[in-house]
Parts: sequence; structure tokens; C-alpha cells
Amino acid sequence: AVVTGSESGIGRETARALCENGAAVVLNGRNAERLEHTRQLFVNAGYAVASCRADVTDYADCERLVNTAIEEFGRLDILITNASISMRAYFADMQPEVFRQVLDSNVYGTVYPLKAALPHLTRSRGSVTFISSISALNGMPSGSAYCAGKAAISNLAHTLRLELADTGIHFGVVHIGFTQNDADKRVLDATGQPVEIAHRPPRWQKTQVEVAVIILGHIRRRRQRTVISALGRLIVLLHTWFPRLGDWIVLTTTRRLRHFYE
Repeated sequence: AVVTGSESGIGRETARALCENGAAVVLNGRNAERLEHTRQLFVNAGYAVASCRADVTDYADCERLVNTAIEEFGRLDILITNASISMRAYFADMQPEVFRQVLDSNVYGTVYPLKAALPHLTRSRGSVTFISSISALNGMPSGSAYCAGKAAISNLAHTLRLELADTGIHFGVVHIGFTQNDADKRVLDATGQPVEIAHRPPRWQKTQVEVAVIILGHIRRRRQRTVISALGRLIVLLHTWFPRLGDWIVLTTTRRLRHFYE
């Protein structure tokens, strides 16, 4: 299995869950020190693991990432595209290059690893899981580029199921809801500077381990879509049947949280 963005956070815990269930895993990230720290933790736990420092928005790096799996373990069965950049900024304030950076990380950060891995996944009739967000199901204020990118990969997965139906590859999407983050987790503001994630009520959040277990179940069942949390399923319901009510709830909640956070 290759898990992008697995040096920390949800990616790390998903990689750990795969290892605990017998998979050999290639870890990935851009921070060499953090990536090596995670690799060493996994090695000390007795897991079959390798690592590759790679930027998933660079196709040559993605080829190196996939080649690491083939060189170390001889095959590739599972790809999880988890790496991405998030944001906290309103569209009118955003610098265009920041919008592009966030969008590229979510779209090309999914497309490039898959493109590099596709021949190997075809041979193994493997599984591909795109990590999306509940924000792809209904737009969220202050997240325009992130929402657009996550929505794009959902549609990409649907298209690939149709185009590549004869390959036997599983294409799935997991829409993650609010999740507890590492203490040093940062997102980009309107000028591209790293800032803290906006306040989220703790009762709305799942742990990274809980999310990883759900992702593993999604892969085992080769599901097309998994929406995590009751909040995510409520968003699906409202967006489908009561879109105006859904927008009113999002706007009202956002205004209250913004007032609280400020």
C-alpha cells in the first residue's frame, strides 16, 4: 500500500492500521525529519514499511514514490491519496497563487500518484481511495479552493469507475468530517501563510484512529463512497432534499463560530 501524506495525522494512522492488518506500506511526506521519525516508529513496532519523501504535485516525485513500492515490496495493491493542503480564507481576500496552490495539492496531488500507479494497480486489480471531505458535499465558507478540489476528486472517481470498469480496480471516495488534528497542524490563509485551524467544537470531532479504522473498512468492502460522521450524513440529506435549509444552517453556524473564534 502507498499512503500519501502519511508522515503525520490521518495518513499516519491509516498507514498504521494497514500495517497492523498485515500490509506492507510506503510512507510519504515532504518533511524529511517527520517522515523519518514516523518510519522509525513503524520499524520499531515490527511493521513492513518503507518511506519516500515526495511532493505529490510533482509527477516525477510520484513516479519515485510508486517505484519505491515496487522496488521494496514487488507490487502495489492499494493507493490512498490522502496528502493535501487546506485553507482558512475568504475567496475575495485570497491571492490567486494561494488558490492555485490549494487546488493543485488536492487535484494534482490525487491525479499524479494515481497516474504513476495505474499500470501496477491494473495488474493487481487493486484498490484506490481518494480522501475527500464533507466540505465537498456542500460548500463551506472560507474554504473555496479546498471545497472545489475535494469535489473535483469525487467526480474524478466516478468517471474512472466508468472508464476503467474492465480493469477490476476499485475506486472509492471517503468524505472525512471534523477530525482531531496534530497540535502543529496548519492551514493557509489568504496570503499563503500557515495559520491555526478554525475552532471546532470537540463533540463534533472523531479521533484520527477512528477515521483510520473507517477508511480500512471502506477498502475491505471496496465501497464507492463512505461519508464519515452523522454530521456528514446530515449534510448529504440536506444537500439532496433541502438545499436551501442546508445553506441556511451552514451560514448560521459559520457566523456563530466565527464570532466565537474572533
